[in-house]
Amino acid sequence: MGTSFLLLVTVVMGTFIRVHEAQLAYDYYKFSCPSVETIVKTEIVKIFLTDVSAPAAFIRLLFHDCQVQGCDASILLRSHDLACNSEMESSRNFGIRKLEMINHIKTILEINCPGHVSCADIIALAAKESVFITGGPEIKIPLGRKDSVTCSSQQADANIPAAGIGVPKLLQIFASHGMTLEESIAILGAHTLGVGHCINIVSRLYDANPSDQMNWAFKAVLILKCPTRVPLTNLTIVPNDLTPLAFDNQYFKNILMGKGLFGIDSSLSRDPRTMPVVKQFAADQNYFFQVFSSAFVKLSSTKVLTQREGEVRRQCYHRN
Repeated sequence: MGTSFLLLVTVVMGTFIRVHEAQLAYDYYKFSCPSVETIVKTEIVKIFLTDVSAPAAFIRLLFHDCQVQGCDASILLRSHDLACNSEMESSRNFGIRKLEMINHIKTILEINCPGHVSCADIIALAAKESVFITGGPEIKIPLGRKDSVTCSSQQADANIPAAGIGVPKLLQIFASHGMTLEESIAILGAHTLGVGHCINIVSRLYDANPSDQMNWAFKAVLILKCPTRVPLTNLTIVPNDLTPLAFDNQYFKNILMGKGLFGIDSSLSRDPRTMPVVKQFAADQNYFFQVFSSAFVKLSSTKVLTQREGEVRRQCYHRN
């Protein structure tokens, strides 16, 4: 009996240690790099002062990274052998920017805390600072993500949603991240920042679905900005809402008026499951911020690698 009890304790303790190691922590860098958040914040401010569109790019980078293999900085890896076919080669990553700025921040952190802070954590911190610097909520996120040693453009093709995604598929994707219905809609509120490309909206303009209730004046403006079925250049852009540089609830106000840029925007404002939440967020920005913060923590903690499951890259573009 004594042997059995000892074995049981050993198994339970081993399980506890594995579970504990698999968790992120809000004070993960308390001793190894206590200034990490201050350093990232300082660099994001510098980047924002030279490029006001950067915050939207950092937030989008986080989602595209987390959606493929999890939040593991696999999106930063360049193709180098059979184990890694760069995710940036996927058409679903069209328009993804500021990868070089993540590597820039990593270089600074390597000077201050060599070998400790992962590129995956830098992506998450850059995104959360981007929300705050543009007027959004100050979000506390746990840290301790490790970097992947693999990447796959095929997985990016399969897992990053297409521009024409519908509400059921969208809710399914965010439910897989552990999000509630409200959180799933709130995370889309990040569309309040940045711009869209004509290539992703021309199908709404020239192959219109009768059920897609777009404001006629708004549609006319979009046609002026995107005058051809096939865009003349991939650089043609349109603001996501009336305040594309401010993180606010304007996105939800816009889509209720039929002024959403993407098809999913129009669907959210009409679907009986999502319309009440859209109205609530449009009416109460503080509540939107509260739910968005919760959703952001869940998104940025998706399928993370911890402890020995990954590595801390010395350079974000290459595995060690």
